[in-house]
Amino acid sequence: MSPAVNVTRNADAEWLIRAAAQTGIPARALRAYVGAAGAANHSAPGCGIGWNTVAAVGFVESAHGAYGGGTLTPAGQASGPIVGPSLDGNGFAAIADTDAGVLDGDPHWDRAVGPLQFIPSTWELAGRDGNGDGEADPFNIDDAAVSAAGYLCAHGRDLTAANGWTDAIYSYNQSDSYVDQVRHQATSYAEKTGTTG
Repeated sequence: MSPAVNVTRNADAEWLIRAAAQTGIPARALRAYVGAAGAANHSAPGCGIGWNTVAAVGFVESAHGAYGGGTLTPAGQASGPIVGPSLDGNGFAAIADTDAGVLDGDPHWDRAVGPLQFIPSTWELAGRDGNGDGEADPFNIDDAAVSAAGYLCAHGRDLTAANGWTDAIYSYNQSDSYVDQVRHQATSYAEKTGTTG
């Protein structure tokens, strides 16, 4: 479990280029994940979230913004809207519309949006401005990553403890297979970059 936690470091340019090549994470997304983990650990020093955990969530949720053939722009915007399936109770939870379709384009049911796949009602509570432009935008990787990291660290969670890490990921998506996917990916990223203990 330890490789999946607390491996955040400063995103200096040399490390970023090397780690992006080692992991296959686009450098623009990786920079956002490292920055988000650093910001979350600054705000909640007891959290101990690692960049690799944020990156693993980004991979599982949208392949780092590449879902549907998209990419991230240099400013961190998804090149096209990343919108999940309708949460109409058909194979997914039933979540009636909470945002009048503003974020997800669906006035009847909510849909998860952006590279970190936030449900509009969760974004309303957890959405943060990660790039300093004065707007919290779930389709921007900086905003989405800092919001996801903050959400995972909420409620005093300690992600350096195995149960704290598992509880955090489970809070993001209540699925044991999801937790396993994120754990596998986070551990893989740590191993590929040589940041395991």
